[in-house]
This record gives sequence, structure tokens and C-alpha cells, in this order.
Amino acid sequence: MEALGGGSGGILGWTFLRRKTKPCNSSSRNSKSSDSVEAAGQSGYRFPLKQAVTAGSLAFAGDTIAQVIDRWNKNKALKQHSEKNDFWAILLDHDWIRALRMTSYGFLLYGPGSYAWYQFLDYRMPKQTVENLFLKVLLNQIVLGPCVIAVVFAWNNLWLGKVSELPNKYKKDALPTLLYGFRFWIPVSVLNFWVVPLQARVAFMSMGSIFWNFYLSSTMSK
Repeated sequence: MEALGGGSGGILGWTFLRRKTKPCNSSSRNSKSSDSVEAAGQSGYRFPLKQAVTAGSLAFAGDTIAQVIDRWNKNKALKQHSEKNDFWAILLDHDWIRALRMTSYGFLLYGPGSYAWYQFLDYRMPKQTVENLFLKVLLNQIVLGPCVIAVVFAWNNLWLGKVSELPNKYKKDALPTLLYGFRFWIPVSVLNFWVVPLQARVAFMSMGSIFWNFYLSSTMSK
């Protein structure tokens, strides 16, 4: 998968360019210069649009599910729902600002960030060994997990204009959310790194992200 460094401009392409050698003459110097420019162009930063759109879409889906279920349960508890207007009432009451908040987080932060993270893991630990599997899963939980929670809570409070309440939010919800993430993401990560083929890993983690985004969105709205 391109997101994990398997594309032509990824690790393999970089290694190939590093191994290229030519005789030291005027023509080779010109070709070396062009090669170095080409390599520099390939190694330059490119915004991972595909991953950003995928992450934003899944964040939107997770938040939508969270909102619909929350409103359905409230209406059911208050016995104010009817078969005819349930669906339309849920759509009319949808908090689109909250949905935009989660979507923008996925598009601007989580998508590009996770793209870079998984490329880094595959670059540092390319071999499929038990040791590398353990290290990838461990790093996912102790590095990526806390970073995601810290950033998404800060993003949410910034949008709501409640930055001063962020320390209390961390104290109240950060640890429970992280522990819940351990229970959910450790099995998912083991399957992703060990069983799922490289070309299908992003899609597999994206499916898991729907459930995670649902829980995360519910937690932040409390």
C-alpha cells in the first residue's frame, strides 16, 4: 500500500536511487545532478490527500453514528418518537458543526499523521518477525495512542472555545479513553501487522477506525 511506503516514491525508490553509481566524467556529473534533483523532488513532502480524505470521511461517519444513536436513545427514553417522523427529526437535529469538527480533525491531523507514522514503522522495521510485530504494536499503543487522544481533545476544546477546560478534560477522560483504546487497538493492530497483507492494511485499519471514531466522538461530547 502506498500509505505504508510500498509506492514507487517510497523506501524502495529511495534505496534504488542511493545505489545508483556512474563513472566520474562530465556527462555523468550532469546525469548525477539531474538524478539528485529528481531524488530531492521525490523525497519532498507531499500532502497525503487520499489518506486525509479517508480519515476525514471515517471521522464523519463515526460522529454521525454517535449522534444518531444518542438522539435515538434520548427520544426513546422520553417516548417522543413516532414511526413517521423519527428519521427526519434525527436529520434536522444533527449537529453539523460537531460533525465538521470531527471531519476536519480526521482530514487535517489524523490522516496525515497516521500516514507518516506507519511509513516510519515500516521503514524502521521492514521484516515480518515476532519481535518487529511486538515492537510495532507496543509503539502504536504507547506513542500513537496518547498523541491521538491529546490532539483530538485539544482540537475539540479549541473549536468549542474551551481551551481553559482542557486540563480538566485530560484528567477526566484521557486515561479511560486510552485504556479503552488498548483493549480495542491491540488485537486490531496485531491482526493488521501480522495477518493483513501490506496492500490491505490501510483499509483494514480504516474499518476499525469507524468504531473508534464513534467512541471518541461520544467521549468528547460529554
